[in-house]
Amino acid sequence: MEFLQSIFSAGSGLLGYVIPALFVLMIVVFFHELGHFMVARWCGVTICEFSIGFGKELFGFHDRHGTRWKISAIPLGGYVKFLGDENAASVPDQEAMNSLGEDDREGSLHSKSLWARAAIVAAGPFANFLLSIIIFGMLLFLYGKPITPARVDAVVPDSAAAEAGFEVGDIMLSVDGQAIKSFADVQGIVALSSGDALAVVVDRNGQELTLMTTPRRTEVTDQFGNKQKIGVLGIRHEARAEDVVRMQYGPLEAAWGGVTETYAIVERTLGYVGRIFVGKEDADQLGGPIRVAQVSGQVATLGIVALVNLAAILSVSIGLLNLFPIPMLDGGHLVFYAIEGIRGKPLSAKSQEVGFRIGLALVFSLMIFATFNDITHIFMSD
Repeated sequence: MEFLQSIFSAGSGLLGYVIPALFVLMIVVFFHELGHFMVARWCGVTICEFSIGFGKELFGFHDRHGTRWKISAIPLGGYVKFLGDENAASVPDQEAMNSLGEDDREGSLHSKSLWARAAIVAAGPFANFLLSIIIFGMLLFLYGKPITPARVDAVVPDSAAAEAGFEVGDIMLSVDGQAIKSFADVQGIVALSSGDALAVVVDRNGQELTLMTTPRRTEVTDQFGNKQKIGVLGIRHEARAEDVVRMQYGPLEAAWGGVTETYAIVERTLGYVGRIFVGKEDADQLGGPIRVAQVSGQVATLGIVALVNLAAILSVSIGLLNLFPIPMLDGGHLVFYAIEGIRGKPLSAKSQEVGFRIGLALVFSLMIFATFNDITHIFMSD
């Protein structure tokens, strides 16, 4: 652990971002592709390539089953290529499929049953969720979780909290029906609730009161200088050493804690995306590879534990993103399989090709938009 920390802390400038980012991305991508790989192997699919990264191969080797394991030049993802695939997105290669003999055809992904193909596709995102559960669970088991009471230590004048009648010394017990164990719980709820009326139950000198408040969307700056717009009440909290209680977890409690933490990230992410569509949030918070590198470098300065925690968060995000119903992504394949299940036969090759072209355009558009956001944020923070 200390050896890894010395590597991350030694980097400065560009390398200080690149090395932690590669560490995080390679863990997340490897487990995603390993999910596809393992289930495909169990289903008897012949696997031609397992690649971390895209583009030109840097180095690799063949295993005893003939699979080429390799590291490629562009470290922005990875893929598992099955027999009969035209490309890394597992688009069927009809010409190659027609040239296969009967025995070889049995080893292709596209010859397998609908349920087998769906399981292979879904295994990637599932592996990402499982990885995050394992990481969160291990961190809870090894280090516990610091809890600080959700106490109001100061109220900003003319803020949402001031208008709602919050007072110094109030202890928040629940927000919008969700029980509060720590001040961090309040921040997580409020951040994605700007413009929404919230019922906050507080303990004031032993008496429970319900206060109605509406968080205001405000630009805030984190400890690294990054700016973002989130919901804010206008409450100040002082984390006093004597207030901090570190909750310890047994193996089963830690495992369940990993599940609940993973679910919470999925819920917050979907909530944020939903709020974008209804106009309550701006899409400028969506980030791409540059933001991942920037955040990874910043988090690496806090220690290897913080960086591993970031890997778990990113793993949830990658798993969820891949389930979006966009052709080229795992979710798009699952949509095609669902249509096949309903129709009793797959979509025509032409329809699938059109779908994959649309999906490719959407994915590239999203990457360009996210990269533009990344560059904008860098200039804004300077």
